[in-house]
Amino acid sequence: MNILEMLLPAGVLGGMGVLFGAGLAFASKKLAVPVDERVEKVRECLPGAGCGACGYTGCDSYAAAVVSEGAPVNCCPVGGEKAAQAIAAIMGVEAGQSTRMVATVLCQGDSDHCKIKYNYEGLMECRAMFLTSGGDKACKYACLGLGSCARVCEFGAIAIHDRLVSVDPDKCRGCGKCIEVCPKSVLRLEPYGLLSILRCRAVEKGKAVRDACQKGCIGCGKCARNCKFGAITMENNLPVVDMEKCVGCLECVRNCPTGAMTGDLTKRKHAVIDQDKCVGCTLCDRQCKFEAITGALKEKHAIDPEKCVGCGQCATKCPRKCITLE
Repeated sequence: MNILEMLLPAGVLGGMGVLFGAGLAFASKKLAVPVDERVEKVRECLPGAGCGACGYTGCDSYAAAVVSEGAPVNCCPVGGEKAAQAIAAIMGVEAGQSTRMVATVLCQGDSDHCKIKYNYEGLMECRAMFLTSGGDKACKYACLGLGSCARVCEFGAIAIHDRLVSVDPDKCRGCGKCIEVCPKSVLRLEPYGLLSILRCRAVEKGKAVRDACQKGCIGCGKCARNCKFGAITMENNLPVVDMEKCVGCLECVRNCPTGAMTGDLTKRKHAVIDQDKCVGCTLCDRQCKFEAITGALKEKHAIDPEKCVGCGQCATKCPRKCITLE
């Protein structure tokens, strides 16, 4: 075979490759869509969890939306305040206030308090157990406690004890992955640091709840009746708290007969009057709904710590600003 017959096709193909390559290079520059360099800078501020908790499909999409669509800079719950401040500096805007959300377990039905209705033998995974009559616990709303949520948590915030999961709010970043995999909808994002939380979802009432779980809400309504600020209403046999009206007095927790409404009463504050500033105007006494304040007009007032619930209404109304919560 003539060597020219071998080199000619190779030369033609090589020339075509060079020609096409040059054409593609020219086209890529001529038709290139300009990319705002801020997109990459914003992306570098994000943690890369790709959880979608910001409302976008991932960190790349969120970064592009911040730059091109004016999306809020404080939507990333995983990056938190630090990421929001960094993105705000890039965009030249204020970070604004963002409420930190954490996963909360709406159940207290561990193995000591919630009855078991059958012996389960199968894959020890919540979604697998759920397919067998909704799980082995007598309460159909109860946490199955096999740890599907813990396995998807990238921050080590979820632990399992006695067939019930618990969330460490200091480790939780509010990404919501645990909520997505829970077949019983036991987990919900709540604002960090809530003083009181209803940890039950059972809409049955009274005996039906008690027969299944000792910690369930029985729909008695004592929390609503004892709330002096109208912050609690009963819906579907469960209390619903209006956080705009709630003052954190924890009377709902103290009066709950089953412990379904939870909160740390030892952290409840109480009001203290600075006697040097008090002029005895009686405004604080008139605001107190718990008869915790005593004192006549133009006399120094006093607060009974046994009656004070730390609602703070007296401090808000005091014209001399002589009442503090401790």
